Amino acid sequence: MARPKKADKATGSFFEEDYLVRTLGQIAHDPEVALTELVANAWDAGASLVDITVPPVRETALVVQDDGHGMSAAQFRGRWMRLGYDRIKHQGVQVEFPPSRSEWRRKAYGRNGVGRHGLLCFADKYEVETWREGKGAGFEIGTQSSETPFKITSEKAFIRQGSGTRLSVQVERHLPDPDRIREILSARFLHDPQFVVRVNGQSVSLANQTGLIERMPLKIEGCPEAEAFVVDSTRAGKSTIYQGVAFWVNSRLVGSPSWVLGSEAIIDGRARFAKRYSIVVKTDDGWTGEVEADWTRFKSGPKTDALFNAVRQYAQEVFAKLSTNLIEENSEEALVRNREEFKGLSQLGRMEVASFARDLVKANPTVHPDTLSAAVQALINLEKSRGGAGLLEKLTKLDDHDIEGLDRLLSQWTVRDALSVLDEIDHRLAVVTAIEKLCGDPATDELHTLHPLVTQARWLFGPEFDSSEYASNVSLRTATEKIFGKRVSTTAFANARQRPDIVVLADATCSVVGTESFDTANSNLMRIQDVLIIELKKGKSAIGRDEMNQADGYVQDFLGSGAIDGTPMFRAFVVGYEVSAKTAREKEIKEDGVLRGRVMATTYGQLTRTAHQRLFRLKERIPARYEDVSGADLSARVMQTASQAQLGLADGDSV
Repeated sequence: MARPKKADKATGSFFEEDYLVRTLGQIAHDPEVALTELVANAWDAGASLVDITVPPVRETALVVQDDGHGMSAAQFRGRWMRLGYDRIKHQGVQVEFPPSRSEWRRKAYGRNGVGRHGLLCFADKYEVETWREGKGAGFEIGTQSSETPFKITSEKAFIRQGSGTRLSVQVERHLPDPDRIREILSARFLHDPQFVVRVNGQSVSLANQTGLIERMPLKIEGCPEAEAFVVDSTRAGKSTIYQGVAFWVNSRLVGSPSWVLGSEAIIDGRARFAKRYSIVVKTDDGWTGEVEADWTRFKSGPKTDALFNAVRQYAQEVFAKLSTNLIEENSEEALVRNREEFKGLSQLGRMEVASFARDLVKANPTVHPDTLSAAVQALINLEKSRGGAGLLEKLTKLDDHDIEGLDRLLSQWTVRDALSVLDEIDHRLAVVTAIEKLCGDPATDELHTLHPLVTQARWLFGPEFDSSEYASNVSLRTATEKIFGKRVSTTAFANARQRPDIVVLADATCSVVGTESFDTANSNLMRIQDVLIIELKKGKSAIGRDEMNQADGYVQDFLGSGAIDGTPMFRAFVVGYEVSAKTAREKEIKEDGVLRGRVMATTYGQLTRTAHQRLFRLKERIPARYEDVSGADLSARVMQTASQAQLGLADGDSV
């Protein structure tokens, strides 16, 4: 084998000597994890026996030996020496067995090949001997290299019958406790009776497991008997690799442990009980005929159904007995998840939330921890609201003047009435402030931003327009289409369903709405009484004589259109950023000496100043309100309020 060239330290990459150890995580620091990973490797190698020798003192050998399929020298280099080895890609999910166990079936644990370096937990180098088909190879693996994370520092060949792998290391650190390791490994791999793990020559049988809760004979009518063992895996400090019900038929595992029997789940596998306990069902040779030839499952039939029914019933009984022990644990976990909010409750509130959590777990022991935590969080929020915690927090921050004002407010108003008035005032203040902030920006889209604000708040133009009766109707829309004619854009009425009152022009947007009333003096039919026209010019535009004459023409065209019922009074407002010099701000329109309409030039500033006066100059008293809120944000907030919907008419048109 050619020795690889050294990396060029100036241009290539190289490694710290302890790089691999630092990337192994717990495997390199926890002997329980390290040895569990090595035993899992033996499982993946098709072993039936793993012998672990733990020395009494350091500087002596710790040995892990199995009777799995072993490796040739070439396989060792291709698998063991490949960083990030993908076992599934190269070997598949099924375990390879030695020829003497070729009929066995087992699924592999390993995925990324990290666990094979478990002996680095104990020293910076270790030895591997592996053999199969009468040939063996020995290697010493070290990490003391800057060229590669680990490398073969020496190797040898030998002759040996059978198959297997032997790992050894001179323990320099993390000397494990053999009794502790024995308990942990026996609990982790207890589900398969054909896989025995011995530590210093001793193994732990199922009947002697530290976590054994109970053993119970299962009588199945018309079938051979079975025996059930319930094991609490947490008694050994580690959960089992498989959870669920494991079936042993004549000391051989059938399929894989699961909480699903047939097509029916006994319990939710995500529940704490399912992750903590395992049930092993042992039967004798009388059940062998009910197992498929590959031992992956039981055959379908009445005997299998009877077995599954008996196990389901027993599991439910065990679950009912043991779940009471989990009530306190589950409820406490939910409270710990929400501990910060929980601590903020009153003493009574904490008692009620804790009682709720216990009652919920008791009524539904299989509740998922996430669901329980969410329920506790919801109740905590309700307790905060009911207890007025948020209100109390605000009250503690009020100064003497505000407290006196609040006392006077509550002595004269109900909270509901006060909120109703304050919401309306706040809404109007927000509209005015949004217009102030947006009107001077040339980039403002007056169609989608300014115009909805202005037309929603018609009270800006005078108290007589502060009415929900102003709306668009069919006759006004017909007249508008006829009058504006070619001046409208191609999408002028594309938004007629959402905003039937708005017409899009080439240089402006125009709103046309009116009020209707019964003509009691003549026909008793409905007629248009007043028409309000609001034309908003684009950008920072100026209103000149042409704009005023143009609006004058609109009114006269409406009067002569013949499309409007009655003889309404027209009020047209041309709104822009400023009014040009020598431009009349108001024009009257008469017909046969009778006043039929007015056209008024209005700036955004004039509108908002007038509005502030009508709002009792509140902005001067609370100047900081909305100071840090952008015009776009204010506009979005205003347009989402419910007040706009209240202006709708019965026919579904909105203003």
